[in-house]
Amino acid sequence: MHIKLPRQDGSTYLYEVGRYEPIRVAKGSFEKRTAFSAAHVVVDPFATTDPILNPKLDIEASMAYRHRLWSLGFGVAEAMDTAQRGMGLQWEAAKTLIAHSVKEAKSVGGLVASGAGTDHLPAAPGLSLEQVEAAYEEQCSYIEGLGGRIILMASRALAAVAQGPDDYRRVYGRILSQVKEPVILHWLGDMFDPALAGYWGHKDDYAAMEVCLDIIRSHADKVDGIKISLLDAGKEIEMRRKLPQGVRMYTGDDFNYPELISGDEQGYSHALLGIFDAIAPVASSALQALDQGRMDAYYELMNPTLPLSRHIFQKPTYAYKTGVVFLAYLNGFQSHFRMVGGAEGQRSATHLAELFVLADEARLLADPELAAKRMQRMLLLAGVE
Repeated sequence: MHIKLPRQDGSTYLYEVGRYEPIRVAKGSFEKRTAFSAAHVVVDPFATTDPILNPKLDIEASMAYRHRLWSLGFGVAEAMDTAQRGMGLQWEAAKTLIAHSVKEAKSVGGLVASGAGTDHLPAAPGLSLEQVEAAYEEQCSYIEGLGGRIILMASRALAAVAQGPDDYRRVYGRILSQVKEPVILHWLGDMFDPALAGYWGHKDDYAAMEVCLDIIRSHADKVDGIKISLLDAGKEIEMRRKLPQGVRMYTGDDFNYPELISGDEQGYSHALLGIFDAIAPVASSALQALDQGRMDAYYELMNPTLPLSRHIFQKPTYAYKTGVVFLAYLNGFQSHFRMVGGAEGQRSATHLAELFVLADEARLLADPELAAKRMQRMLLLAGVE
């Protein structure tokens, strides 16, 4: 089967779909690594509410995708940036999403951890540290009240009000001293969210790392691990080697995850990745191969996903959610391509066409014929006859 795809210069070419046999889904769990997939959301395409200020989530489709991730062995990282948290998904909608996910996870014995932040507190001048602490406390209390686990997200409000590293030590120290169970910390680089530049009180990542490590060491009994999303393997490895015994590194590096998960002679990273939402079948099979010590098979499966991941996460990095949701649409896991705040329009037709090709090459088009039909529908709207 062939499909006409566009190039950036406006020309088109024929691409043969289905040259690569889709990966056979092998359901199961993982033994040697804990792997969370940050999960996407879609909105109700028939809702008439404001898609920015009051988006109505398509809960049925969103939960169905989480069940798929659980069946493939992944934990679900709920209400994170992959779900457009802080970029369209407001706290009130996130509460609904978290409540549904915690309930559904319990019904199947699935693992879920949910993002607690301060996004209901506007990052406006005049904020106090007490307000930031109270905002964190409110969200942590809500998640714990549901019996859920916490991912302590980076705070735009804290980044705006903090005068230096000691303010981060104060706020994180207060919150970590109160949580009931160990949490996963989240260090999100400014390529994902420019408002988080200078987090931990330093613009230099290595100086910031030492502040974060100091906080972890002071509260190691309340920290399960830390996810860092700096897209720099060297920084992650350096921090991983400095973590206290028993505190895990969860890679959030969507550019270098195969080698970081595989590890080296001094350790390895677990995973909490947005790209796992898009590459779940292949990543699941790869992690099962890693469990069995079949490292050649692990890399044979994982490495072809890297060009796709680097394409999806290309600048502007925050727009990666569009590619993740589009691939789920191509594969028939939802009947529509409607996102919070109209984010389906954040990537060009040529970007999505290249995503289509790279997904095929990574053996990620579950039904190539269906994917081609849905790709054609999108291209018609872009003027490709």
